[in-house]
Amino acid sequence: MTVLRLHIEPLDEKSPVPFELLTLADPSKKQIDAYLSDSTCFVAKLASETVGVIVLAKINTTTLEIKNIAVKASEQRKGFGKCLLRYAEKVGITQGYKKLVIGKGNSSIGQLALYQKEGFEISSIEKDFFLHHYEHPIVENGILCKHKIILEKALKESR
Repeated sequence: MTVLRLHIEPLDEKSPVPFELLTLADPSKKQIDAYLSDSTCFVAKLASETVGVIVLAKINTTTLEIKNIAVKASEQRKGFGKCLLRYAEKVGITQGYKKLVIGKGNSSIGQLALYQKEGFEISSIEKDFFLHHYEHPIVENGILCKHKIILEKALKESR
């Protein structure tokens, strides 16, 4: 039996940006373009197929933010999102950050559960963020996405 291993690497500057994955987590190409300019995009591959993506941006000297994280629909619920989160933690620790943050819409129920299971805690809510920053309404799980929920996790070296 062959076991495929997930390989995560920075997006090669010659490779096209995987917008089909990025738009799974953020429907606004305008927003994606804005944060890609000062972020690092990492792709997750199984063999040669890109199945996931995570975008990390420096907020300040102590805080790293996950701007986008997505897994191809056919590969979801296989632990790849968890692998990407843990990879972001390793990058943050290696680069000397103390905190990892992520913002999600109030309607992203499954993702909010995953982040909390991975040790993130809700730190604040930006009311009406998605109503003010997105052209079209976003509805997910039958819920209008209005508020941006900010979660954070302290980064500590494993012993």
